Amino acid sequence: MTNPNNAVYRRRLLAHRIGISLSFLAMVAGIFFLLWILATLAIKGFSALSLSMLTETTPSPGSDGGGLMNAIVGSLLMVGVATAVSTPIGIFAGVYLAEYGQQSRFAQITRFVTDIMLSAPSIVIGLFVYAIFVAHAGHFSGWAGSFAISLIAIPVVVRTTDNMLNLVPTALREAAFALGAPRWKVATLVRLRAVKAGVITGVLLAVARISGETAPLLFTALNNQFYSANMNAPMANLPVVIYQFAMSPYDNWRALAWGGALLVTFSVLGLNILSRTLFRQKVQR
Repeated sequence: MTNPNNAVYRRRLLAHRIGISLSFLAMVAGIFFLLWILATLAIKGFSALSLSMLTETTPSPGSDGGGLMNAIVGSLLMVGVATAVSTPIGIFAGVYLAEYGQQSRFAQITRFVTDIMLSAPSIVIGLFVYAIFVAHAGHFSGWAGSFAISLIAIPVVVRTTDNMLNLVPTALREAAFALGAPRWKVATLVRLRAVKAGVITGVLLAVARISGETAPLLFTALNNQFYSANMNAPMANLPVVIYQFAMSPYDNWRALAWGGALLVTFSVLGLNILSRTLFRQKVQR
């Protein structure tokens, strides 16, 4: 007589093995396509790397040579301003949600709005900034571009900080309160310090997200063929230049587009690897 428990066990074991196998195949497929993309980017991007690409401005249509110096400077300025704006706002908002907003209706609304902004198409944010900033100013500018991409970065930092702080054990907070620490010190010097690696990782994720955004910058910063550090004027940036050059009929423009894509990808990748290595060494010490 067959033991029904053995039959149930075999069915569960079979389902477990099928699930593990499908998960493994999905992981292999994802890694394969990722490596394929990175390999193609490396092969075509490294062939375009040169000193002139880093020291010369974008070429005019039909001309030879040229580089991406003005676009690199513009991207660094706009991403830097957006990071400087979004990081303190996102961290402070995340601390408020985790420490003071557990039962607050305002905190619930803030979380809801943050989730909407996380899933909002970037082109919608670009149109929003165009309507309230560019249309009234009468011209495109680097400030408008920084404002647009900071609106994309803020919800990433907020949700990451909120989630990281909620992972701190309750016993750690209670121990700090038992020692007589005020709530603001518990929030900043105990909870936030305990998860600072995760919070900085969230900031880096936000930087990675905004570094390659094209749609918001098309409606805000637009582009500039010449070198300019004036944030109150149209400013060149790598995402828009890559988009325009990749669609052009000129071979040297397409080569510069591959080189720019390589710079964006490996800069973000190197920043993430460096931050994880430094924090891992700090934790070990």
